[in-house]
Amino acid sequence: MKTLLAFLATTAFAADYPRVIFADDFSAEGFGPRWGHYKSSSVVKGGVLVGITAPTSDHSAVDNIKFEGEKDLQVKVKFRFVSDKAKSFNVWFDDKGYKGSHAGHICQATISPTGVNLADAKTGGFNLEGGLYDRKKANQLTDDEKKLLATKQSRAQTKISLSEWHTLVVTTSGDTISVSIDGKDIGSFTSAGIAHDTKSLVSLTTNAVDVEYDDFSISGVAK
Repeated sequence: MKTLLAFLATTAFAADYPRVIFADDFSAEGFGPRWGHYKSSSVVKGGVLVGITAPTSDHSAVDNIKFEGEKDLQVKVKFRFVSDKAKSFNVWFDDKGYKGSHAGHICQATISPTGVNLADAKTGGFNLEGGLYDRKKANQLTDDEKKLLATKQSRAQTKISLSEWHTLVVTTSGDTISVSIDGKDIGSFTSAGIAHDTKSLVSLTTNAVDVEYDDFSISGVAK
């Protein structure tokens, strides 16, 4: 019964987001031309994307896809934490044309072996309005600002086995971001910034090594 329910849940996700915007199973040699990178040493090898942040880098490895901006999206990817050196990875939804948040960050899901963090970056920790992001970076937040930022994210505890492949689905629907792993709902979070109309870039950010990815896709709702 659990297997059937998981299958039905996955099918429902697919029905809600039937239009494939981009997909890559990493069967080709190297990255395709649509992939972009920021301070990334990641490689495509053996039919998977191997996420790698160089030891000397001051930023986690970012591997991304750009497309025409849309509000509601689904990202699906198989992943595995190869060893206990793997700390976490992020699925970021950005709009590089938006200047109100650092790097155009809108919202994200962070996946680690022990849990999932969901965050509104646009009105939360990456918000440039009023200097909030700069004060956060400089560790100069007021108590009220710290309380505000605490409302802009949510954590769900879970346990993800190492070395095994898992299927992650991250969706944005209106002002809500949701995550399922292996057909099981892990958590969702609702916040105003998530409803940003023109999310136009999705990134896999590897913190820092020993995360592998396969069967990556971005899908949209029917038009």
